[in-house]
Amino acid sequence: MSGGRPAPVLTPLEVASGVVLGRESRVALPAAPGALDPLGALECEILPALRSPPCLVSFSGGRDSSAVLAVATALARRHGLEPPIPVTNRFLEAPGAEESAWQERVIGHLGLHDWHRLELTDELDAVGPVARRGLERHGLLWPFNAHFHVPLLEAAAGGTLLTGIGGDEAFGESRWARADAVLSGRARPVPRDLLTLGLAFSPVAVRSLILRGRAPECRWLSEGGQRAFARALAGHEAAEPRLYAPRLAWWHGLRAFRVGLESLSLLALDAGAAIAHPLASPAFAAALARTAPRRGPEERGAFMRRLFGALLPADVYARGTKARFDEAFWRADARAVAAAWEGECADPGLVDAQRLREEWGRPVPDPHTYTLLQAAWLSRPR
Repeated sequence: MSGGRPAPVLTPLEVASGVVLGRESRVALPAAPGALDPLGALECEILPALRSPPCLVSFSGGRDSSAVLAVATALARRHGLEPPIPVTNRFLEAPGAEESAWQERVIGHLGLHDWHRLELTDELDAVGPVARRGLERHGLLWPFNAHFHVPLLEAAAGGTLLTGIGGDEAFGESRWARADAVLSGRARPVPRDLLTLGLAFSPVAVRSLILRGRAPECRWLSEGGQRAFARALAGHEAAEPRLYAPRLAWWHGLRAFRVGLESLSLLALDAGAAIAHPLASPAFAAALARTAPRRGPEERGAFMRRLFGALLPADVYARGTKARFDEAFWRADARAVAAAWEGECADPGLVDAQRLREEWGRPVPDPHTYTLLQAAWLSRPR
């Protein structure tokens, strides 16, 4: 393996479960420059990319990437700069990833004419040609589908790729949203809410014990692996703060946040491009924390509409669907590696080999197993 910067190192449980959990540091959100509102803070994150073109936006048609594209477009026009260029991976044989109607709705609303659409079939297989280049150069990256951005980054060579990463965390509901809705009178309480409120206001250690029994089953893990995963996941979920500002700071200190962004930065260096995530910036989070309700967004679409207004069509804010790319990652190369697998790189204390084979025998396996698949491919002689 080569490369100037080391890749993040995943723990055995992270490889086995495909999930990165836990918090690495305590983060204090910065004061927003000049007490900017969230839109102003977001513009400050985007403007440097527009001033050093080309500026491309990873555009799926979802709400988050659409918001970044809309803000960048309006900002470029205001400053007389070249408009951002949306760049989209289109998967010809993955129906769940089909978003063309929403994409065209946003592009038409914004009046953009330059739109790069990359038509793909097998190229982004979890162990296909694009993924293999990154694996050979850096070893395991996380998430397993970080290579999704490689064609987009290559299109942005010499400039910057902006992504919509961070929108789920910035605009999404808290784990404790139901308890807050009941307490504020926004929701009519039902008997089960006594348990919901009790959990939300319990000490973290108590929450963790209760949530441990609610962890989703990872079918391919051994009994010991499932227990270890349930314990780690419960501790992670229990630590999520109830109030919005502490929750944003907590998210910025998560190991998953660091590992994911570091992985993308390595791939950007390989492509000769810069990458930026305006919705994941600490300055944007600080502006949100200062101006949003204490308990955070009540409803994602309405919250985004208040922030971005007429920059996007109203029905884009209201949409409740999201593209699924799992089919695009489980193609011929992935199936071949799975079929030839003989147990390599699977910690027997965490992974049940027979169950993993059964999982990989499904038409589209759980994508959390694809990190294990990449580890198996890396272990093969070349």
